[in-house]
Amino acid sequence: MPGLTEFEVLAEARWAEAWSQALLEAGAWSVSVEDAEAASDCEQAIYAEPDQDVAGLWRLNRLRVLLGEDHCPDELLRLASARLDLTPPAIVAVRPIADQDWVRASQAQFPPIQVGRLWIVPSWIDPPDPRALIVRLDPGLAFGTGSHPSTRLCLQWLEVNVSRTMRVLDYGCGSGILAIAAAKLGAQRVAGVDIDPLALAVARENSRRNDVRADYTAPGSLPSEGPGSEFDVVIANILANPLIALAPVLVGHLAIGGSIVVSGVLTRQAPELVRAYREADPHMSLSAWGTDGDWVCLAGYRANT
Repeated sequence: MPGLTEFEVLAEARWAEAWSQALLEAGAWSVSVEDAEAASDCEQAIYAEPDQDVAGLWRLNRLRVLLGEDHCPDELLRLASARLDLTPPAIVAVRPIADQDWVRASQAQFPPIQVGRLWIVPSWIDPPDPRALIVRLDPGLAFGTGSHPSTRLCLQWLEVNVSRTMRVLDYGCGSGILAIAAAKLGAQRVAGVDIDPLALAVARENSRRNDVRADYTAPGSLPSEGPGSEFDVVIANILANPLIALAPVLVGHLAIGGSIVVSGVLTRQAPELVRAYREADPHMSLSAWGTDGDWVCLAGYRANT
């Protein structure tokens, strides 16, 4: 794919999204937006919650623009600025992009991941240890490849704690990675829940490819009481705000004496999660089980009294 060029411009928060869209409409192949002050004292971490408006992005944004041989940076900026009726920003860097095997380069971003006895292995790679418990999983349209710290923390908890008598519920299952791992570790019954029909379809296909049994359903189809409604382990790798809102639901599906595991939580958000689950059930304990960078996995159990 010869003739590709990447150039960079800077944009203030209020204009970053508009410039990104205008550049794409003018013919850019792609535009990525990054914190221009990353690795400096002014760096600002942004973790998007479902009810959080991040349209403003960072105070100063670096736009990396990829274009083909039929455009030059100056011409592309001129077209984009005409759409916005704004003076084009200065170009701060231009570099040619060398021809390469883009499929192979993309695949190289997803190496096998070991979590105790588990290996999360893409389909194009031979398992490093064929005797291990292998979860075959490719990156796709649903969250969960094992590369994110919050997912790894959940896998670590499952690898240590799942036994063959357990019933496990993966709430917000995404790709099904946690449900599949629980099944590989020998859980007696595994179920997954997600609000996204596409995620449910992906999870079912991933379970089929891994030759494990797991039942996937939308939240409204999961029994709220009676047979099939309670689990020995309820695990949810989502984000802090939905985990707080879901506290009564998740605790409601937890059997007495069962374990709950929640991840996708930043360390500073942990106290609010602990309060929410204690309010959902006074007999519910929750504390930090493990950390990975800024991320924490909280785990606890539902006491008898």
